[in-house]
Amino acid sequence: MRNKLIAANWKLNPTSRLEAVNLIEGIKTEIKKTSKNPRQEVVLCVPAIYLGLAQSALLGSEIKLGAQNSYLEEKGAFTGEISALMLAEFGVQYVVLGHSERRSLFGETDEMVSKKSQIALRNNLIPILCVGESLEQRENNLTDSVIISQITKSLENNKINGKNLVIAYEPVWAIGTGKTCSSEEANRVCGLIRAEVQKLYSEEIANQTLILYGGSVKASTIEEQMQKSDIDGALVGGASLVIEEFAQIILKSAK
Repeated sequence: MRNKLIAANWKLNPTSRLEAVNLIEGIKTEIKKTSKNPRQEVVLCVPAIYLGLAQSALLGSEIKLGAQNSYLEEKGAFTGEISALMLAEFGVQYVVLGHSERRSLFGETDEMVSKKSQIALRNNLIPILCVGESLEQRENNLTDSVIISQITKSLENNKINGKNLVIAYEPVWAIGTGKTCSSEEANRVCGLIRAEVQKLYSEEIANQTLILYGGSVKASTIEEQMQKSDIDGALVGGASLVIEEFAQIILKSAK
């Protein structure tokens, strides 16, 4: 049986140190009230500027620390970038790579994501590799081909053992829109992703790889999603900034 993973992607939030600390402390307090599942991990992927603060705030907690991005080189003349080597120094264990916002707003390609993943793995970080189709692609029945292409190119030359990779299926049309992909369709695409990982690596690795769903994840939808065969958790956006809502997502996904 695969473990479960709930990862919070705070994106460009919150806007003050105080808010960040209060959010972390609130999540820690609420999690203590919930029944624990030893096979479930919770990760907070915070803005880079809060990594040191979060590292201290999470000390002694079972919550893992994650970053939202890293560069495709470890060091060099790359002003403004942050490397996986630096992230590892802050106790970061997971890093979100290839998020749709990085792809659409900053021009990241599958090839760039592949290089970033290689550097992350070299520094013992677990990539949370994001894939997903746009509304136009879905309406033109291109979902499967887009997902397969993203998986194949984004994992090129990566040495995966099944326990050092997480893949998040985030239909772009459902991110921040309030629209949610049906649980059945989300599970179908997650199954497609698992089948592609098996083709690229092996059945054993495919069965070990955690596949998350992301896209307007809510406490009201998570329980049904987590009952599906190929959905192993969630990458949570806006709902992870609301302490009580995120706590409910964690609680309901642990069942």
